[in-house]
Amino acid sequence: MTDLVRNKKTPGPASAAAAPGRRRMVRRTPLLALVGVVLLGALVTVSVANGDMPLPPADAVKGLLGIGDSATVLVVQEFRAPRMVAAIVAGAGLAVAGALLQRLFRNPLASPDVMGVTGGASFGAVAMLAAGASQALMPLAALGGGLLAAVLLGVFGWRSGVSVTRLVLVGLAVQAGLSAAVSFMVVRFPTELAGSALQWTTGSVYGRTWTEVWSAGGAMAVALLAAFALHRRLAVLDLGDDSAGALGLHTHTARLQVLVCAIVLASLAAALTGPVAFVALAVPHIVRFLAGPPTAGTLALSGLAGAVLLLASDLVAQYLLPVGGLPVGVVTATLGAPWLLVLMIRQSSSVNRSVR
Repeated sequence: MTDLVRNKKTPGPASAAAAPGRRRMVRRTPLLALVGVVLLGALVTVSVANGDMPLPPADAVKGLLGIGDSATVLVVQEFRAPRMVAAIVAGAGLAVAGALLQRLFRNPLASPDVMGVTGGASFGAVAMLAAGASQALMPLAALGGGLLAAVLLGVFGWRSGVSVTRLVLVGLAVQAGLSAAVSFMVVRFPTELAGSALQWTTGSVYGRTWTEVWSAGGAMAVALLAAFALHRRLAVLDLGDDSAGALGLHTHTARLQVLVCAIVLASLAAALTGPVAFVALAVPHIVRFLAGPPTAGTLALSGLAGAVLLLASDLVAQYLLPVGGLPVGVVTATLGAPWLLVLMIRQSSSVNRSVR
């Protein structure tokens, strides 16, 4: 699996003239983080206040904190909060996984949904559901499915000197094949299980429970800490293999660690939501555009932006679309399809220019 990443050299240091602009971009990160926190707080308030029984925002926030009448606390904490927290946790995990993969592969097309990881995680979760296992085991099953997809990608997609674009295309094929397997299992399920498994074909946070949120979210917290711990190794890898080796870094081991961390994050997110597209692909691009070169701060900002995007998409799916009850994956896929097309066209044009 370590061979999935091509050994490339990064460009040399930027010119001194660009340094002031880069410093200004870095100084933007705290301000952008503050804006993200405010947006997330507003979305959380909207999420817990709206539903079949609308609540005043102040009462909804109090209910979220366990304050107020018992009926409000029950509605907010047991029915609305798990869905909201699942969207936040999954969005953060997907965005950080996408940022890690894009930086590791040095390719804007790299993301867990494009490369088949989320499809594999969904396959593992549905297979576990078909076996009648406990919902608490879903994160473990999803992780196994994500690792299976990574192995398939390595077996069928890697050749000596192959381009990352080829890996992405093979990843799309792996994603499609595993999604077809999930659809087959859903069709073959008994009626009472088909509804529970439907989220794994489109991506949804409907009906999440605290058991699922705590089991996947606890593991996600550990994986996020590992991602930040690996940030320095990524920074050294950016220098190129020769320089990284001279600094004492085992490059293949470091790449494998980053790759496994990204797979774990994406798989745990898929254990909560199913195969949600666009978030892992687009958020790192948006953060790079707004905050500049990758740092530990921009990695944290990516997680925050992913949480905001997925929670906002879920609210759009619930309340702003003319057809009610649509899963959040429909919204993110609608946004993600044209984005992926544009990125692939730009990548192809860049390759053609480099050949000339």
